Amino acid sequence: MKANYFITILLCCICGNASGQGEARFRLNEDGRHYFKFSLLSQAWLRYANLNQGSLVYGNEKKSVTDIGIRRARLQAFGKIADRVFIYAQFGMNNFNYLSERKTGFFIHDIHGEYEVINNKLSLGMGLTGWSGLTRFASPSAGSILGVDAPLFEQNTNDVTDQFLRKLSVFAKGKLGKLDYRVLMSSPMAVQRSSGYVSTPTLYSNFSALPPEMQWQGYFQYQFLDQESNVTAYTTGTYLGTKKIFNIGAGFQVQPEAMWRLEQGDTTFSALKNFAADFFYDAPIGTGGNAFNFYGAYVYSDFGNGYSRNLAPMNPANGSNNPQILNGSGTGFPAFGTGHIVYGQLGYKTKNNLVGTTSFLPYVSLQWADYDRLKENMLFWDAGISWLLKNHAAKLTAAYQSRPVYQQLPNEFEATKTDRKGAYILQFQVLLN
Repeated sequence: MKANYFITILLCCICGNASGQGEARFRLNEDGRHYFKFSLLSQAWLRYANLNQGSLVYGNEKKSVTDIGIRRARLQAFGKIADRVFIYAQFGMNNFNYLSERKTGFFIHDIHGEYEVINNKLSLGMGLTGWSGLTRFASPSAGSILGVDAPLFEQNTNDVTDQFLRKLSVFAKGKLGKLDYRVLMSSPMAVQRSSGYVSTPTLYSNFSALPPEMQWQGYFQYQFLDQESNVTAYTTGTYLGTKKIFNIGAGFQVQPEAMWRLEQGDTTFSALKNFAADFFYDAPIGTGGNAFNFYGAYVYSDFGNGYSRNLAPMNPANGSNNPQILNGSGTGFPAFGTGHIVYGQLGYKTKNNLVGTTSFLPYVSLQWADYDRLKENMLFWDAGISWLLKNHAAKLTAAYQSRPVYQQLPNEFEATKTDRKGAYILQFQVLLN
C-alpha cells in the first residue's frame, strides 16, 4: 500500500477513534496501559533570502529569492501495544518548495520496534530509527524547537550515510535513577546514494566509497530536576515553563575507516570520531507563565583533514556559476567540518495571556566553529520571536539568519571568508499532539 493511502487511513482512525481531550490517542485495553497515539505537524515558511554569489535557478543568475515552502510535515503513529512491546513509526516530508519534484509524497522517517527487558531501565529495539548518540539535539523534536531550526550541525551525517538523521540501528535505552542513556550500533547507508558523493579520494577528507564498518554511538545525560520522557527518541526544545529541567550530557560517535583522502599520492583512511558535552536548562520563572531556556554544547568533530560540508535547508537555488564559493549555491554555508564547535541558544517566554490568550518567545542562537578547512572561524547566528497563539500547537515565528560566505582560491588549502548573507523567515506551525 502506498504511503499516502496508509496516511489517509490513519487520519480516518484519528477522526473516528481519538479518546483523549486534545489528543489523537485511543486505548487498547481498559486501563489504558496499552494505547496507540497519532500526531500531525505542519511547518510552512515564507522566506526572503540573499543568495551566495553566482547562485543560479535553472541557469538564471539570482541575487535574492522570495519563496514559500513546507519546511517540515510529520505524521507520527506509535504506542505500547502489549506488555513490554512498543512500536514507533513516523512519516514525513521536508524542504518542499518551488524547485522540488512534484507529488513526491511522504516517506518513511522511522519504523522500529522495542521490547522492555527491565521496567524503565532497559529497552532494546531495532529498525530505522531516530535514536542517535552524541548530543541532545542529534534527535530533536520538530514540534517543540525553540526557533525555526534546531542546531542542525548536531545531525552530522544527515542524508550522507543515513536517511534524514535516521539510521538502521540496534539500540538500547533506559533510565538508571536520574541517568538517562542511549547506545547504538548503526549500519551506515551507502554514501554513493548521497547528493554530495565524491567517488574518488581528494586532498580533502570525505566519506570512503568502500563498504562501511558499523558506526557506534551513545549519549548519556544526568537529569537533576524533573525527569524527561524517553518514550520516543526525540528531545524537547522547550517546555514553555511546564517543567523544570536541568540536564548535563555527554556523547560519542565513532566509525572505523569511515573517511579517506589523498596524502602524497596515496589513499589514506581514518576513523570518524566525534565527542560532545552539553547542558540544557528550561524552567518557569515565578507563577505567571514566564520561562527561561538555555542550551549549550561543545563538540569536537573529526571527519579527517579538510572535511567540509554545506547546509542549505530548503535551498531556493539549484546551481552556481562560481565554483570558488565554498558555500555552494543559494543559502548554503559550511556548517559541518573537522574541528571545534561551540553552540548556544537562549530563549525567554513572556507571561501567559500577555495579549489576549497568547504570549511571546524571543530567542537567539549561534554556532561558532574552528574548522581546519576555513582560514577564519565560522559564525552562524539566528534570532527571532515566536507568537505563541496556542503554545506549540499554533505559533508564528519571525526570524533572521546570518551566515558567512567563503571563497576557495586555487592552490590554497584553506578557504577565506569574503562576505555575510542573510535570510528573513516567517514560519507558521500547527501541531496536533
